[in-house]
Amino acid sequence: MRMNASSLEFQGWRPPRGPPASPCVLRRAPYDPRVSTGVMTVLYDGDCRFCTRSAHGIQRRFGRARVALRNFQEPGALEPYPTVTHDAAMKKMHVVLADGRIYAGAAAFARIVASLRFIGWLAYVYYVPGIKQLADLGYAIVAKYRYKLFGRTEACDGGTCHLHGA
Repeated sequence: MRMNASSLEFQGWRPPRGPPASPCVLRRAPYDPRVSTGVMTVLYDGDCRFCTRSAHGIQRRFGRARVALRNFQEPGALEPYPTVTHDAAMKKMHVVLADGRIYAGAAAFARIVASLRFIGWLAYVYYVPGIKQLADLGYAIVAKYRYKLFGRTEACDGGTCHLHGA
């Protein structure tokens, strides 16, 4: 069966009106799917072994030119980001994009994955209703018990290393 424009219109499909849309232009959605191309800053808990390993793994994957790490436990680390409080940073990892947008928790992880070549499209699965809520819940549970599950890092003061108390 041959199909032409009139047979498609008969079946309910009509060609879009106006100028053709460029295939390279993403339409804005409530979650703003634009992927930032500048340096993203990961604000991580430097006292958490899992958080530290994850942050350094992200930086190894992307390179120092693409990802800057900032341990929010260090004095003055959150001063450039007045909207991120220490309490908020303790609950969720934050990613600050080059254009100033800030993402936290599972949304921050999805934003990082979105900028990966070839599999970046998987990040948009996070925004599927139900998946987002489950991911946020899972992230909150791991974040709450991260010290018990993965332990703390060693910190050195004056050359002497000790283990932080829980």
